[in-house]
Amino acid sequence: MSSQPAILVLEDGRVFRGRSFGAPGETFGELVFSTGMSGYQELLTDPSYHRQVVITTAPHVGNTGWNGEDDESSRIWVAGFVVRDPSPRPSNWRSTGSLDAELARQGVVGIADVDTRALTRHIRELGAMRVGISTEDLDAASLLAKVQQQPSMAGADLCGEVSTDEAYTIEAEGERRFTVAALDLGIKSMTPKRLAERGVEMQVVPSDTSFEELQALSPDGVFFSNGPGDPAASTGPIEVLERVLEAGIPFFGICFGNQLFARALGLDTYKLKFGHRGLNVPVKDLTTGHVEITAQNHGFAVDAPLGVDIDTPYGTARVSHVCLNDDVVEGLELRRDGKLVAFSVQYHPEAAAGPHDSAHLFDRFIDLLSAGKDA
Repeated sequence: MSSQPAILVLEDGRVFRGRSFGAPGETFGELVFSTGMSGYQELLTDPSYHRQVVITTAPHVGNTGWNGEDDESSRIWVAGFVVRDPSPRPSNWRSTGSLDAELARQGVVGIADVDTRALTRHIRELGAMRVGISTEDLDAASLLAKVQQQPSMAGADLCGEVSTDEAYTIEAEGERRFTVAALDLGIKSMTPKRLAERGVEMQVVPSDTSFEELQALSPDGVFFSNGPGDPAASTGPIEVLERVLEAGIPFFGICFGNQLFARALGLDTYKLKFGHRGLNVPVKDLTTGHVEITAQNHGFAVDAPLGVDIDTPYGTARVSHVCLNDDVVEGLELRRDGKLVAFSVQYHPEAAAGPHDSAHLFDRFIDLLSAGKDA
């Protein structure tokens, strides 16, 4: 691994020095941390991390190397990667190369030998902030000036930058029971797989698809995926979803899709101080009373009252899930004439890379699709 020096500078002027990890060069983004103890390949290839530099709170990273099976998209999306103690060599029967080599191959700039505990505590205290990593400009004052010129994540409309350019189909496994139109806002590959396992054919379409184009697919339901950026800036998908709800088409959204669902219902969203990112976030399902350990990756959240019905143009909405760490809204449901017609969750039930507590939500969507067909 490289011994080339590297520097990390936060927008408030704090400096960390280490050595190059991955590609040499210079990169900028919003600095966030992930608390997952494993699953770094799924993390790095999650489009929701577009324009973000990620710290792993787990100190030792890279043991299992890189393989050709666990990618959640066609490429690494993080803007940069910060680790404390990278593995000098991979040790796993599925590995086809090292993490360091894959980062370098895809041009992702990282930094190692950094006190990630101190860096994470800094972000927890002061909030996510802009950052720069460089192996080229090692002058802290010079790099700081560049960092402070970078755009904020607030107001950023990014889903179009990670969405598919052309529509494609994921066939159902076995008998096709339903067809679902999935708006790709940064979809992870495991999501359509989980639905295909349940007999759903997924028509995955670009983020700028119109309602008329969705309707032309004659879907039994509509799905909005995870994705990056500020939900308030994604006005096009919100307008499409308003039409979906008005038409009474069954809807399921996850992560960014949950936030867009909220805004379509007339609710607000806001930026969290440092977000939820990891594989170990406890969420209570208020409809069942069950607690699930969930995988999450979001820096924005829904602003909605707990425990009350919310009147909307499309029916009665209600908060269905809540985070047990901080009471952040983790899910919504919409009922019309007492019947469930749409729902969403803030976390990732596709469970890449785990845990699997929330996979049953895909079955809940199947039940909703069945009810829609019988109506």
